[in-house]
Formats: sequence, structure tokens, C-alpha cells
Amino acid sequence: MTLTLLFSAPDRLWPAYSAALPHALAEAGIDAQITRETDNPETVDYIIYAPNKTLTDFTPFTRAKAVLSLWAGVERIVSNPTLTQPLCRMVDDGLALGMRDYVVGHVMRHHLGMDAHILGLGGVWDQVVPPLARDRTVAVLGLGALGQFCATALAEFGFKTFGWSRSPKEIAGITCAHGADGLRDVLRHAEIVVTLLPNTPETENTLNAQSLALLPKGAVIINPGRGALIDDDALLSSLDTGHIGHATLDVFRAEPLPATHPYWSHPHVTVTPHIAAETRPETASHVIADNIRRSETGAPLLHEVDKKAGY
Repeated sequence: MTLTLLFSAPDRLWPAYSAALPHALAEAGIDAQITRETDNPETVDYIIYAPNKTLTDFTPFTRAKAVLSLWAGVERIVSNPTLTQPLCRMVDDGLALGMRDYVVGHVMRHHLGMDAHILGLGGVWDQVVPPLARDRTVAVLGLGALGQFCATALAEFGFKTFGWSRSPKEIAGITCAHGADGLRDVLRHAEIVVTLLPNTPETENTLNAQSLALLPKGAVIINPGRGALIDDDALLSSLDTGHIGHATLDVFRAEPLPATHPYWSHPHVTVTPHIAAETRPETASHVIADNIRRSETGAPLLHEVDKKAGY
């Protein structure tokens, strides 16, 4: 039987997926036709999806067996009241490797104090030797697939690596904590904090005036996760007082970040334009094909979202 797949995503994504998806489906032995739009939603077997203005109502897709997200974050999808189909988030090697590279790169940048030398010290020979990685404490907030991957990479570099999640986790080489008390304890130790939590009502403003105050003076924040994880006013205040030494931010509540936002001009903020990790069509297409193959053979879907939890 030929399956009907609806690719519903922003137009800019289609050129790359138009080649990668058929190739991955063929390799998986899946006979399918891919359509960009349909007048017969009841004939669609799977929806390959990223938020867009064209498809906001999933009700007519009565035959669809799953909605397969192209994004790791699903907060803009999971809250849709018309979504009754199973929803799977994207977890692929390209996304994980990109996030690891960004996190490790910026952790190393701040660990080694590279900004002082890159930006110049005005002719001052300030021979400050950075500590070894084993003497630096780094915390990763959020131990999902991306958080675990990044925390493990940091531990392999030798950093004293803490990880925090809302529920208990055990990861080799990582000192794991959970719950409100665990978060407070982790923050008291962390010289560099990486935020990779999902965006849910429970995680909004995880870093606020109270939690930022727990960090050691001069601590660094790296946020490639979600903009809503940080209380912007509280962070700016902590940066102004010098309690927080620097913030490297890749995600924001409003994107693109407005030109008038104080982050752009703050001397202790680095803004990167949401480039930490991007879904790679070549690898993501294989994840999509594998999930369709699993569904068609009665196997459990990979990376299915718990809609109540929001991730």
C-alpha cells in the first residue's frame, strides 16, 4: 500500500527535505507519496510537521497515525487542542551533535577566559592562567536527550559536571540532582550554567532573581535551550551588579531579538541568532522514515511526546 505523507512546514524547509525524505523512505522500504497540501485530509497517513500558518487544525486528519515534528521543541504544537494524534518530537544525530558543539565551544571559551585575549587588554600583560577543567564546575539544567549528550561531553573533557532535571536521573560521570532542593544545591556550585530545559509552565523563569542569586559571583550563563527559561530583567540586573559575569544567549522570548533590546548592547552579553542546533534534513529524514516504519509494523513510536507533561 502506498502511504500518503503530508509535509506541512515553512516553505524554506522544503527544498532540502524534497531530496532527503524520498531517499530515506526508500532506504527504509516505505512506499509513500509526499504532498505539500491536500484537499482530502482524511487520506493522509502521517503528517511531517513544523509550525506554520497553513495547518493549525488537525481535526480533519482522521486517518493520520502520527504527527512527526521536525523540531526538538514541541511547545508550539503540543498545546494545540485539535491535536489528538500521537506527536513525536525530533531527536536526531545532527541536532545533538550541533548542540554539543555549541555548548562545549562556549563552555571552553568562558572556562579559558578567551574573551579577554580576543577583545584585547589594552596592552596589559595579565598573565592569568585558567584552571584545569577538573577544577571547574559546570551544570546542565535539563537532562533530556540533548542535555544528557552535552553533559556527557563536558564530563569527558574533565569538567566537574552536575546535571539537574525535574525527575530523578542517573547518568554515568554526571552528578545528578532533581527537584527544587536539588536545583538550589546545583546552582550554589555552578560556575558555568547551561540551560537545556523544555519550555513548559513549570520551567518558565527557572533562572530568576532568587535562583541567580544562588550562583557563585562571576558565574556564566549559556542558554541554547528556550528563551522563557530566563527572567530577562533579573538577568540584566545580575549582570549590571557583576554577580553574573557573562551570559551567552542563543534563544529569546521574541525572535528575531528586537534591535532595541538591551541584550544587544550589554558589554557582558553575547547574542547568537538561534544557531546552536538545527535539525539537519539528511539525518532527520531517517528518523522520520524509521518512525513510519515502526508504526506500520506495530512497533512503539520513537520520541513520543507526553502531552500532559508538554515534552
